[in-house]
Amino acid sequence: MSITQSPASLFTAATEEKEGTFNNARCHSLWIREALDELPHSFTITDPFISGHPIVFASPGFLKMTGYSREEVIGRNGRAFQGPKTNRRSIMEIREAIREERPVQVSLLNYRKSGSPFWMLFHMIPVFGSDDGRVIHFVAVQVPISGQKLRNGSVSDVSGLSEMVLGSCRREVCLGSYVHQEERALPVECDEQELENWEHCEASESEKLKSAEAVSNVLATLTRYSEFAGRLVCGKRNCLRGSDYCLSSSLVISLGRIKHSFVLTNPCLPDMPIVYASDAFLTLTGYKRHEVLGQNCRFLSGVDTDSSVLYEMKECILKGKPCTVQILNYSNRKDKSTFWNLLHISPVRNASGKTAYFVGVQMEASCRDTESKDLRPETRQLSVVGAVRVAVRSSFMVTC
Repeated sequence: MSITQSPASLFTAATEEKEGTFNNARCHSLWIREALDELPHSFTITDPFISGHPIVFASPGFLKMTGYSREEVIGRNGRAFQGPKTNRRSIMEIREAIREERPVQVSLLNYRKSGSPFWMLFHMIPVFGSDDGRVIHFVAVQVPISGQKLRNGSVSDVSGLSEMVLGSCRREVCLGSYVHQEERALPVECDEQELENWEHCEASESEKLKSAEAVSNVLATLTRYSEFAGRLVCGKRNCLRGSDYCLSSSLVISLGRIKHSFVLTNPCLPDMPIVYASDAFLTLTGYKRHEVLGQNCRFLSGVDTDSSVLYEMKECILKGKPCTVQILNYSNRKDKSTFWNLLHISPVRNASGKTAYFVGVQMEASCRDTESKDLRPETRQLSVVGAVRVAVRSSFMVTC
């Protein structure tokens, strides 16, 4: 299954390679994949910036454990491996961890391609970009659990089960403890009826340590090879301008769907810096994202910018009111050209009614005459403000 890759992803899809071209991005992506393939662990890597949060890498260990091929896994969401007996509470724990961008470790019942269920310890961590502190991937390690407790808390006896083991399908049976096959512990596998008799499957301390070691090894590999790709990653949020400027990945994804020029500023921080800039804004002004984040919007002003317009904007912001002005701004292009900016500023409030952000929607004044008569520029700007408000309120943001 082919998928569209996000710009921040360490993994470049094979479909992105142009005929006769083997660019650096794809070369680095292959190095990362080859290095990850060498790891003995069962794990997957997902990309939260792609719609559906799909898997972009699956280790050989994961493929062997589930029975799927890599082509059947890449591009799918992890819920494809869940089934009717998968605990809904565990799924909600994972979803909340993704939304809050934090690690999580839960016991989870998943299903193989054959349809057979098995218990595993699911250990997931976010991977952050070192330049802006945003989550660019999630790493999920799966460690098969070798035993499970009965509802009364006891562990069933495994003695006398040799014949059952040898005669069972795939030499795996539903056990209260574990089964040895050729001196190896096998993951617990149960049929649907037997699952009714089992309580939550608890991982042992050694299995938890094994998952932590696997997570550490995967993260170390990603960190080492991401440097070659020019997209350095780390296991902790580490923004260049301070973690307060970082937005959650869920909010960034929602804002990224709004195809218009706008910025988001945080009035809770000193000098009300820009914390988000849309791609259209970067195209309009000629700046790079890292040149914009952390700046106050006045960096677009110059010697010919009307100071009275700046004062009007400042007063509206202090009063928490929206305003629309036409202001002369300066671009970052080679000729340092100016442009007339039809700017609409509006507060964005959280669920409690407190102003969390200000949104500034830009439109080049020369575009006013070319707009459709059915949709005035002011109407377009208000629709952008509405979309931003919905995105902010629906995300689990941290306000001052």
